[in-house]
Amino acid sequence: MWECPPGRAAPARCGAVAARGGTWLPEMAPAVSRSLPARSRDRIRELAEPKKTACANDPRLVWGNQETIWTLSWRAVTAQPSPRTVALAKPKQDFGKNQCRSLFLYSCGRESTIWERPLLVDFGFPSDRLLKLSEPKKCQAAYLQQRPRQSPERPVSPAALSYKASPRILELARPKALHPEFLLAREVSKLAQEAIASPRTLELARAKRLHPDYVPLRDAEWPVTKAAKRTVATPRLVELAQPCRRPPMGAAQFNPDAFTVKETAKKATCSARVQELARPIKR
Repeated sequence: MWECPPGRAAPARCGAVAARGGTWLPEMAPAVSRSLPARSRDRIRELAEPKKTACANDPRLVWGNQETIWTLSWRAVTAQPSPRTVALAKPKQDFGKNQCRSLFLYSCGRESTIWERPLLVDFGFPSDRLLKLSEPKKCQAAYLQQRPRQSPERPVSPAALSYKASPRILELARPKALHPEFLLAREVSKLAQEAIASPRTLELARAKRLHPDYVPLRDAEWPVTKAAKRTVATPRLVELAQPCRRPPMGAAQFNPDAFTVKETAKKATCSARVQELARPIKR
């Protein structure tokens, strides 16, 4: 909705806006732009201009012209690479040139099939790859120059050869001595051999005894006595020894009276306790 500014006389366009229901239309834009001050119009024109790119002053980049994005400085062009950079810049050696392997065209990510078995004549000779891998690792020249010695044996300095040990070091270097009263083999005296033990010593020398009423554990298997073999079983034992008789499963499944309610159960009277337990739980 467009409204006239307060404190100003309504121009002719206000009547046109009111005649159209007070709605802003695009054809009214030139009339409104003329009513804005000159400073606002300049600001709008400035904001309407497209944003300048950051690489406007840079050389134009063309895809595929083999040119660098930034121009190389004179120092970078005339710089000499170090031996380590030259060693890393060497391409990886291809050891598969002399191998006769057919390309596996219809593979899934593999360029060659499984290696075929070599001939027995050439099987005993190592390949160039095996000879290359069997070479020991070589140290770099810079490391050999900085290494203090060529042999793992360390030479003893003249100061260490002419050093005189202190009394404390000499004391610690001595081996541990035995006790002065230590004897390798002691002889038993005659008095000890002819000594007679007292009753108290004999009592203490006895092993610990079991209780008089102690009964040892019985073996899992023991022989049956003759009395047990001659025993005659009572009628009660014979009755208990009989196995439980159950009907066969085939006859039990087809029993027509299996779920028949007895007449006494039909005439039974329910007790008060059973009626109380039969009531559903109230939740």
